[in-house]
Order: sequence, then C-alpha cells, then structure tokens
Amino acid sequence: MSAPGVDTDADRGYAHPGVLVSTEWVAENLADPGVRLVECDEDVLLYETGHIPGAVKLDWVHELTAPVGRDYLTRERMQALLRSKGISRETTVVLYGDRDNWWATFGFWVFRLFGLNHLRVRVMDGGRARWTEQGGALFTQVPRYPDGNITVGPRNDRDVRVFRDGVLAHVAERLPLVDVRSPEEFRGERVHMPDYPDEGAVARGHIPGALSIPWQRAVDPDTHCFRPGPELRSVYRLEGGLKPNDDVVTYCRIGERSSHTWFVLTYLLGFTKVRNYDGSWTEWGNLVGAPVEMP
Repeated sequence: MSAPGVDTDADRGYAHPGVLVSTEWVAENLADPGVRLVECDEDVLLYETGHIPGAVKLDWVHELTAPVGRDYLTRERMQALLRSKGISRETTVVLYGDRDNWWATFGFWVFRLFGLNHLRVRVMDGGRARWTEQGGALFTQVPRYPDGNITVGPRNDRDVRVFRDGVLAHVAERLPLVDVRSPEEFRGERVHMPDYPDEGAVARGHIPGALSIPWQRAVDPDTHCFRPGPELRSVYRLEGGLKPNDDVVTYCRIGERSSHTWFVLTYLLGFTKVRNYDGSWTEWGNLVGAPVEMP
C-alpha cells in the first residue's frame, strides 16, 4: 500500500501534508483491508442513508461520550469501541463526514486525546460533500469486520484539551484565544449558530480577549477542501496575528467547530501548542461569574 497523503501534484504548503488523503486516494484504496474508513457526521442518521463502501459509523452522540456526565469515554470503552470497528495497531484510519468534516476532525481530536499518535489516522479532504459531488458511490450496506487488536492508553487531558480553570488562567495571562463561532455568536446576537434554535447558554458574547476567526474560513466552499497553506497563513498569522509557537486555545459552542480549527493550526500550519476548550460556550456562557466580553 502506498503511503497515505494528498495528491502528489497538489503540494499545498501544509506543515504535515500526510495527515490528509484525497477522495481519489480513497477511491483507489477501497479494497485495501489495511484501510478503515470511518464516517463521523453531525447528523447521526446520515450514515444509514448511504456511505462510502466499507465505511463504518462513528456516532459522536452515543459512542464517543460518556453515558453519565459531560465527558468522553474511559480508556477501556474507547479500546472496545475501536476494536469493534475492526481497527488494529497497523490499520490506517481515514475519517470523513458532513459539514466540511466538522465531526471528522472532532473524531481525530478524540483519537489524539487518547494518545493514539502511533495509529495512522488521516482525514479525507472535502468529506462527504466532495465525495458525492465527484460522483462517488454511496451504499447502505453496513460492513462487518473481525474485531481489531488496537491497544488504547490512558486518556491525555493535558496536551490537546483545556478545562475552564485553564481558560481562566489563559485569559488572565492574555494568551491567544480563537473563537471559531459565527460572527453573530461572537457579537452576542445569538448563542447558537444561525439557522439553529437560539439556545444553550444564558450569557451572550465571547471570552475576553478572544479573536473572532470563524472555522469555515479554513475551507474552500467550492471544493469543501481545506484552503492551501499560504491562504491559511494569511487568515491565522497575518490577519489573526498568531505565531506558530504561541500557546493557543480554540473554542466554539460545544467543541466540534473548534476541533476543526485546532486541526488546521496544529497539522496544516504546524503550530506547536494548540488546545481545544471543548466545554466552550455551552459551559462558559452558563458559569456564574465567568468574565464575558461584548464587542
């Protein structure tokens, strides 16, 4: 099997280009037993309407979160989950999904949360939308694979995740925060995305000192793919003023859009310390006494 990566004629100036695979690469490797396609969607019912042949479903609502409390799985449950999807240590996992890979990058972030750096985890650039717009087939047949043998280590809540007390310290030290929500949410006009019920938090506004860089600025709306490296650097470094060695925290409403920006900064731009505040505005906007800023 060839090494997973972007098209050889599409060097787009990323720090870690091998973290992405193209839809063409996926089409060429559908029959490879060492590749496991994993679909993770915002719409948890979308997979059943049709998915890339051989892909398994990763349900962020019912599979990745703990049944009690707002947190993620234990090590044991995560290991059992991945094994049930036929994932072994030598497997190349390719994540993709709807909404320009929101939840695919969230799934990638959760893999990193469990320290699965040794596992070959990739994201299919462009997601479901690019696959279907290019004429890729979707099937409703659910594949069955023998259990894998992946070993999952202890969860690492330090390197890629930050909790509210850490964010409070971040604010006090005036370190970079990136609010990836819509401009309406940042300005306090809404507490949820446009076209969604305006609910989820009591307070409106943003965390003091945060930069407003909506997540979708990293995506080309025509192709659904990530923008080339030079364009991303223009958005985050020239406009945003962020530097690769900065200690950066990203946040949104529940942590999924901010995982997308975490992925961009960490893997496409090569930032060395980026953490996702997955409590995000649903937690911050409901905390008593948490500082809030309005434009």
